Amino acid sequence: MQYNFIANQPTASSSDRRIAVIDPSDGQVFDELQRSDAGDIDAAVVAARHSMDHGWGRLTAAERGRMLMRLSNKVAEHAAELALLEQRDCGKPVKQARADATALARYLEFYAGACDKLHGETLPYLDGYSVMTWREPHGVTGHIVPWNYPMQIFGRSVGGALAAGNTCVVKPSEDACLSLIRVAQLAAEIGFPSGTINIVTGYGHEVGDALARHPGIDHISFTGSPSVGTLIQQVAAERHCPVTLELGGKSPQIVFADADLDAVIPTVINAIVQNAGQTCSAGSRLLVEQSVYEPLLERLGAAFAALRVGPAAMDLDVGPLIRESQLTRVGEFLASARDAGIATVAQGQVVADAPSTGYYQAPTLLRDVPVQHKLAQLEVFGPVLAAMAFTDEDQAVALANATQFGLVAGVWTRDGGRQFRMAKRVRSGQVFINNYGAGGGVELPFGGVKSSGYGREKGFEALYGFTTLKTVAVRHG
Repeated sequence: MQYNFIANQPTASSSDRRIAVIDPSDGQVFDELQRSDAGDIDAAVVAARHSMDHGWGRLTAAERGRMLMRLSNKVAEHAAELALLEQRDCGKPVKQARADATALARYLEFYAGACDKLHGETLPYLDGYSVMTWREPHGVTGHIVPWNYPMQIFGRSVGGALAAGNTCVVKPSEDACLSLIRVAQLAAEIGFPSGTINIVTGYGHEVGDALARHPGIDHISFTGSPSVGTLIQQVAAERHCPVTLELGGKSPQIVFADADLDAVIPTVINAIVQNAGQTCSAGSRLLVEQSVYEPLLERLGAAFAALRVGPAAMDLDVGPLIRESQLTRVGEFLASARDAGIATVAQGQVVADAPSTGYYQAPTLLRDVPVQHKLAQLEVFGPVLAAMAFTDEDQAVALANATQFGLVAGVWTRDGGRQFRMAKRVRSGQVFINNYGAGGGVELPFGGVKSSGYGREKGFEALYGFTTLKTVAVRHG
């Protein structure tokens, strides 16, 4: 049985209800969570406010940095344990789960070093005045964390908020809570003040809604779907609470004829099959210049056909999807492709000994996907790559920008001028030239435009979003 973690203590929900924890690799229940309610959120906010006023909020920036560094080291020490929790809870292959634990430690390390680097400014003004700006924490921040990368998103969101001096109430997805509960326990073990990090589990329409509405929450960070992001904004607007939203993408990989195809192929594949395609920044659209379209699809098809899918513990190319409803959703997208006559270039293979009760989807490469078809417009959140051809730079830009999203884009070309033209013209929060993701660097500000959201997490830029600016003007004659 897993409990909420409030004020440095395992805490049962006042509702006395439970949520089953299911292993996506076999579809079987292996644990239970608290199905919390608004009363549990209130208790967590009270604990966080107390730490803001009497604990974490009273530490100096240097002291916060030392605490975060200790937590980073503790996470690194427990990386194997955390990876195993993530592996079973989310269905991640072993190597991905271990990479996520390593990334969490690195986020905490980065923000530990940033704590005492967040400076204000002095402003030239009238004679007889001294004017300065201060960066101050919002206070108690709420974090609604999705199921696809719980440790990584905790690191970039909660890590930044803590570095800026806030205290946190975290609502993980009901599908992926175990690693975050354990991280909060580790923080308590090394001396984080009671109430600094609070974890409350439950359903979004119950606990997430209560968190977004709570008058004691001073800022909300949400990663998830555009539809839920809209609801979060509406609720927060009723009390003028600032929000940071990362709402997914339909990100293009744009391949020109002069690209290094040997570098393109493994990167394009990894960008769509990593975490079984359940990645906000997945490169889910492949835009290829007409003259290399057929050769590239032939090579990609062979690579897709070699991909293997199976249980997380087998550590294959692709693990299971998170839940049965997600498997159904991806299947509906593929059915719509068949109905529209969209051709399949190749599919990977689910291994024979994968449990029939697991949630497995073979990676699929589709070709000649019409730009208005939902496979070219909507986020599948599965290992499905939609390919289409373009004839020139203008058409490549038009196709790249032809969705409601704008999170990430990849551009593959050796032409230096084209590299910068494309980077300027593509509407996206991040653009990668001859790579995709830059190794996921924690230093790189991350966020989107259009329906991909607004605000930035990761890097030093995140600290600005987790603070408010105060101007102080002193008249001294």
